[in-house]
Amino acid sequence: MQEPWFPKVLALLPWWPSVNRESLRLDLMAGLTGAIVVLPQGVAFATIAGLPPEYGLYSAMVPAVVAALCGSSWHLVSGPTTAISIVVFGVVSLHAEPGSAEYLSLALTLTFLVGVIQLAMGLARMGALVNFISHTVVIGFTAGAALLIASSQFKNFFGVSIPRGASFFQTVRGLLSQAGDISPYVTAVGLATLAAGIAIRRLAPRFPYMIAAMLVGSLVGVALDRWIPAASGSIHTVGALPARLPPFSHPVLSLEVLKDLGGSALALALLALTEAVSIGRAIAIRSEQRIDGNREFIGQGLSNIAGSLFSSYASSGSFNRSGLNFEAGARTPLAATFAACFLAAIVLLVAPLAAYLPVAAMAGILFLVAWGLIDFHHIRGILRTSRAEAVILVATFLATLLLELEYAIYVGVALSLGLYLNRTSRPLVGALAPERHGAERLVSDPELPECSQLKIIEIHGSLFFGAVDHIQQVLQAIDATHPAQKHVLVVANSINFTDIAGAEMLVQEARRRRRMGGGLYLAGVKKRTLEALRRGGHLAEIGEENVYESLPIAIDQIDRKLDKAVCQHCKTRVFERCGSLSSRSDQARRPDHT
Repeated sequence: MQEPWFPKVLALLPWWPSVNRESLRLDLMAGLTGAIVVLPQGVAFATIAGLPPEYGLYSAMVPAVVAALCGSSWHLVSGPTTAISIVVFGVVSLHAEPGSAEYLSLALTLTFLVGVIQLAMGLARMGALVNFISHTVVIGFTAGAALLIASSQFKNFFGVSIPRGASFFQTVRGLLSQAGDISPYVTAVGLATLAAGIAIRRLAPRFPYMIAAMLVGSLVGVALDRWIPAASGSIHTVGALPARLPPFSHPVLSLEVLKDLGGSALALALLALTEAVSIGRAIAIRSEQRIDGNREFIGQGLSNIAGSLFSSYASSGSFNRSGLNFEAGARTPLAATFAACFLAAIVLLVAPLAAYLPVAAMAGILFLVAWGLIDFHHIRGILRTSRAEAVILVATFLATLLLELEYAIYVGVALSLGLYLNRTSRPLVGALAPERHGAERLVSDPELPECSQLKIIEIHGSLFFGAVDHIQQVLQAIDATHPAQKHVLVVANSINFTDIAGAEMLVQEARRRRRMGGGLYLAGVKKRTLEALRRGGHLAEIGEENVYESLPIAIDQIDRKLDKAVCQHCKTRVFERCGSLSSRSDQARRPDHT
């Protein structure tokens, strides 16, 4: 008899054994809370992406369930996000008019491509790739995106006419040039929504302030439209949303479309993965759970592929909803599944009420969203502590405002990798000396005296092709500053690996030192590095007798190779054996009176 398939599927879900009556109760409550929160957010994010409002809600249903069940995080909630929404708009609006049938088709195709790229990266076990994207890049990009979101809503908030697709600076210039045409009634609705959102968020932080702000904006809009004749017809509404579940859809996979969207899909996939994995890891620290980057890539990829088939645009992990999910007591990924189910039920019940939601109220909500995106705390910290990180932050921020959004991401990633390579190609090389006369412990202090014949250095980094030139310069600089130090001992405890270029550099330096009458010695070499040197034949060139297990053994053996005549006249005498040498020398010079 064939084994039932259901237990086999459950075996793939490591959290399933922890499901019980209590966890189900907590997951249901967390799911209901999440559904209420995502309702206004989904509408707002779809507006940012240039899509009909219902697409934001659809993107919080099927993709959220697939990502939760296939990913590794127990608390990550996927769906539409601000950064992803604004990139989707920036990419697709270059090829089609927002809101058109072609625009919707291209957005779904972009989502499918993003999912395929993410799935391929997960299957190729490239989960560690997001570690090379600096968090500073995400902060700078998000701050720039916040300004773009706010500027894109100027026309809806103030009731003026600004061409769609205008840059940030063009939008600001357009608003200033039409200052006299600002509609006081439209602006009043936007300001009422904005003020209500700020007040409720401060006075009742746990209350869904976005929903409350939308209700206030809707009531103000209805009141102005009915009671003030001059306002009649000027306050436009979002319009009733279709009360239905996500319909089936399909991407367009023509060569022309793939060519147009391929590069943008890669940038969007990287951004979405960075967002999801970063949020998952941040929450995992609090929940004491381990995140598998490769599985998270697979989960995000499958969620976007499934989403493209159910009228959803590109999704990723949401920090707000994931944090709320954890705080609400969610125990398993079932909470995200329940949230999607509750959201579907809510959409069927309240979608027609969107006919009373003014567009200006949505603009006010998006102003709140944009303000919340700017991470002032981390921006201040970056600007104060690291000049290099500050350059990356500012460059990514300006690139977001000036360039197409996918290029802004590439600029930030390139700068991050450049900073990383600059740091690794210039490993710290410090000189060591006994912390006091005769002490066995060596420390890095330029004020301490060193042995006149032996230079001891410690390399903090790996010997690879990018770092070879820097380390060679340091070794050769010893000749100029301390020409008598012909013997060099390298403390290799912090050298994790050596490639061929690094090994060749050690061989060249060993030969050069021997020609000078000294030598190159290694102490504390890790087994992996030692085996690499031995396999390549480099250890024989350096001399196995010049490689020591520990620093004390190395100093004791090298001491026997030093010129004792120089030692007798040395005034530093930094090692304990130097004192005994001095005593023996004095005894040799003392006259015998017996």
